[in-house]
Amino acid sequence: MISLPDLSQRLAALGANEAHRDRVLRHWVQALPLDQGRRKLEHFLPQALRQALPALMDELAGLARLLQRHPGEDGSARLLVGLGDGMTVESVLLPRDGLCVSSQVGCAVGCAFCMTGRDGLIRQLSSAEIVAQVALARRERAVKKVVFMGMGEPSHNLDAVMEAITLLGTAGNIGHKNLVLSTVGDPRVFERLTGAGAGPVRPALALSLHTTKAELRARLLPRAPRLSPREIVEAGERYARDTGYPIQYQWTLMEGVNDGEDELDGIVALLKGRYGVLNMIPYNSVPELPFRRPSWERAREIARQLHQRGVLTKLRDSAGQDVDGGCGQLRARALADGVQPVQWRERRVAG
Repeated sequence: MISLPDLSQRLAALGANEAHRDRVLRHWVQALPLDQGRRKLEHFLPQALRQALPALMDELAGLARLLQRHPGEDGSARLLVGLGDGMTVESVLLPRDGLCVSSQVGCAVGCAFCMTGRDGLIRQLSSAEIVAQVALARRERAVKKVVFMGMGEPSHNLDAVMEAITLLGTAGNIGHKNLVLSTVGDPRVFERLTGAGAGPVRPALALSLHTTKAELRARLLPRAPRLSPREIVEAGERYARDTGYPIQYQWTLMEGVNDGEDELDGIVALLKGRYGVLNMIPYNSVPELPFRRPSWERAREIARQLHQRGVLTKLRDSAGQDVDGGCGQLRARALADGVQPVQWRERRVAG
């Protein structure tokens, strides 16, 4: 698995200086033709790099290839992405030029309501494989916002995720506040993004809350760090005030689980007056799991009540409801239908 530091070293070995490297990376991550720009490559890049470039770009394109595309009626499209070793992950083209990317194959957190974690963590994605999902999506359409909310828990692959975020926020030409790192509330994220450890690109944060009750959260997110909802919100508030980016608190709304009046009282107690927004997303039902999606009328009433009580709440429909939009569903269905890693590998070699 090639990483972004590996790629930089290979470019340097071909005679690339910083300007050469940045141009190659910019063309890759922005999905630009190699001959685009005011200066032609033969007038700019070293000869060894020019000669190696076609094969290198083919190699980078092979890091993430489109296996299946399932468009939704809402303007989204769920992509099944084949990696170089035959594993698969999911990316989602979101309405309004957004993209959701994966950072792992599988996930170790094991959220009770999520298909991705049913098989545990299979492997980490390299930073180049994460960026390759953006390059692939940009061959489909414009991408102006990237959210790390796909398969995997980004805090468990933090070095690779931050390498990807840094490149996307520089050569990738994506505004820093439009790079959104989602986490279940791992303290390592807050440590990495603050103080001396902070890099040149500081992303916005989305914190998976889902309940105000510590006991229920431990059951829903069995292997998440044992921070209470209040501790997560307080850490988020410090980061929001430090960066000027409001925190996005994620709440997957499940009927009979976290949609009661007691939870509404808890949300108001936790989030009223905070520098953040509550993204409430009705659950995307999965036949294999016991959780159910509440009615849209009930979800809308909850959002209305929270607004009236002083909590900025955005009711969002989960993208791709009509195309198995819940995280991990498309990959699980593809594996069940026989889209196996060895088949992808054979097809790639043959092509």
